[in-house]
Amino acid sequence: MQAYVVGGAVRDALLGLEVKDRDWVVVGETPATMLARGFRPVGKDFPVFLHPDTHEEYALARTERKSGPGYTGFVCHTAPDVTLEQDLLRRDLTINAIARDDEGRLTDPYGGVDDLHARVFRHVSPAFAEDPVRILRIARFAARFAAFTIAPETLALMRRMVEAGEVDHLVPERVWQEIARGLMEATPSRMIRVLRDCGALARILPELDRLFGVPQPPQHHPEIDTGEHVLMVIDCAAQRTQPLAVRWACLLHDLGKGSTPDDIQPHHYGHEARSEQMALAVSSRLKAPAECRDLARMVAREHGILGQVEVLRPETVVKVLERCDALRRPERFEQMLQAAGCDYLGRGGERPQQWPPEARWRQYLDAFSAVDAAGIARECADKSQIPLRIHAARVSAVRASRDRMSPPG
Repeated sequence: MQAYVVGGAVRDALLGLEVKDRDWVVVGETPATMLARGFRPVGKDFPVFLHPDTHEEYALARTERKSGPGYTGFVCHTAPDVTLEQDLLRRDLTINAIARDDEGRLTDPYGGVDDLHARVFRHVSPAFAEDPVRILRIARFAARFAAFTIAPETLALMRRMVEAGEVDHLVPERVWQEIARGLMEATPSRMIRVLRDCGALARILPELDRLFGVPQPPQHHPEIDTGEHVLMVIDCAAQRTQPLAVRWACLLHDLGKGSTPDDIQPHHYGHEARSEQMALAVSSRLKAPAECRDLARMVAREHGILGQVEVLRPETVVKVLERCDALRRPERFEQMLQAAGCDYLGRGGERPQQWPPEARWRQYLDAFSAVDAAGIARECADKSQIPLRIHAARVSAVRASRDRMSPPG
């Protein structure tokens, strides 16, 4: 059987990176002969099989023909006479169109090895333009491979694809999948930059695109606009190895600054309510998981007040903890603190490694959580007063904690 390792496994091995999964292309076979060899079929749109021992995926060599708009409008053709070179021709980038046989010999008909050495993303053929997901994939690759640049002719093709409306056919689930994967790469800001450079950001995340050119408040390094600030924040989250929910919240935390009128938002304050609404709308539109949606809403709403903890009254501290459901969801509250810390650290200039309010909020949460709500409920004769009594006890606990604690440091 003529089988070749293809795609990311070959690329990553040539770059000296860890190879986690291997995909194979098989030439000269049919579904019947694969079944006879003990392979198990799993492909729905084209023949893909699992190896009987390794369970790695083996796909029959195929060609593709565009049959409609978007990334689903394709007709696939598999046959024993489809060559390896024909199969590689349908791939997105030259660096992903390299095959290796079981003796380690490379098949590289489109110059992928040279582009790896040059650190260039270059499309294999004009057929690249037939699949708008490839724009998202290049953006995601840019976030992973920081040393790579996009070939000018490839970037020009991506722009033409956007202008032709191909990106408008992407379904929300696929956009979310690629954006989420890009956010988890080492430099997620590069994904956003690529999407913006080719015009796709204005189509898939227009709320974020509008932040570029919106100035920051004077005390927040006004030479850095809000869009650039957001990019610094998501890179900070990546450097601190934050989970996806935190990185998503960081991406959306300032959306309201791009559309809140100045009379509501003097000097760019007062945008939090609008940011919360927009974070919810974007998360819902892209069908983000509930934990990402809920944290994004909470960070958008609360990130401004969190930084003012040293001047907040105990009553206000308790209200923040209560509306964030910090007692029942302390892990989510901790994630909110991490996102707010990235917001602070992602403003440029000299910053401490730790966000100063973080320790204070933890101390207040400890005092808040130590209140014996069940005991108060048992001893309260008028059951209608229970919520007020618990709230008052929490305020007293936070006040006492504030009075006896030394400044966090």
